Amino acid sequence: MPDATIDPDALRWQAVLARDPGLAGTPFLYAVTTQGVFCKPGCPSRPPLRRNTRFYADVPGAEADGFRACKRCDPKGDRARLHADAVAAACALIEESETIPSLEALAARAGYARHHFLRLFRDITGVTPRSYAEGVRARRLQAALATGERVADAVAGAGFGSESRVYEDTARHLGMTPGAARRGGQGKVIRIARADSAMGPLLVGATEAGICFIGFNEAPAALEGDLRARFPKARIEEAPEALAETIREVTAFIEEPKAALALPLDLRGTAFQRRVWEALVAIPLGETRTYSGLAAAMGAPAATRAVARACAQNPVALAVPCHRVIGASGDLTGYRWGVPRKAALLAGEKRAKG
Repeated sequence: MPDATIDPDALRWQAVLARDPGLAGTPFLYAVTTQGVFCKPGCPSRPPLRRNTRFYADVPGAEADGFRACKRCDPKGDRARLHADAVAAACALIEESETIPSLEALAARAGYARHHFLRLFRDITGVTPRSYAEGVRARRLQAALATGERVADAVAGAGFGSESRVYEDTARHLGMTPGAARRGGQGKVIRIARADSAMGPLLVGATEAGICFIGFNEAPAALEGDLRARFPKARIEEAPEALAETIREVTAFIEEPKAALALPLDLRGTAFQRRVWEALVAIPLGETRTYSGLAAAMGAPAATRAVARACAQNPVALAVPCHRVIGASGDLTGYRWGVPRKAALLAGEKRAKG
């Protein structure tokens, strides 16, 4: 909160010069009397002279004084809505198409140049049209295999053309072979171990490739139910001895987070989810990022909501530290394992860093 003795307009002017809206403490717009326009404080245009600048709390106030919206920073969000609608239409076309539409076809339908549309799509969704389409194909394949459809038929129906293209990169498409996916994880072995931690019951699950699940602060049956829902036909085996070291590392981290957890992971998700999870792992111990800041750092500033969803879908709490992401206002917002636990984890990491 800004000091009440400081002139609010002085803070707003600092925010305009720095192109950092957060410096003002509360949202605002500024108008340039010599240009007749109003802008967001992050506008890329050259800052006006202070004597030519007025400040407003919202769009109606600026428009009431006769100012029009800047075309560069789009303070009313009109251009952003047009872009979002164009990308949404492209996503719908991809979802409906049996094969992957070309970038040229998508751009032409949206009415944009090829490279401009590619940038818009990536900014809004966080992935390229090609990656999005591959995710659609993977979902179709997963859905067909889950119903017990023959692998060859499911692969063809999903639009892959041949089984070899799926088997070449099973981790990217399914996280397992098509046969295993068809069987709902049947034939896969997931070893689990349990413990009591400083934040309640703890459950860790691991495949031969690495840790695939970490959950805590719920009844043991609920934690195991969460894991089984992800792998409904996998064989779950109690393996307290095999996972003893992992359990020790996780419980020690919960008790006193002196260093980031460095565990071999078996993460299965969309291309965008994996990008978000990789970005989370890169956040240093004792530091936080906002959802919008994380999206911007990933090169997808318009994908804040998608980033938040990927954080919520993180299957390995603590190892992929989604607790280090907070709201733009500094609020802790939601956390799969409870906001009080999120606060405790961040406080512990801050003490460890200090």
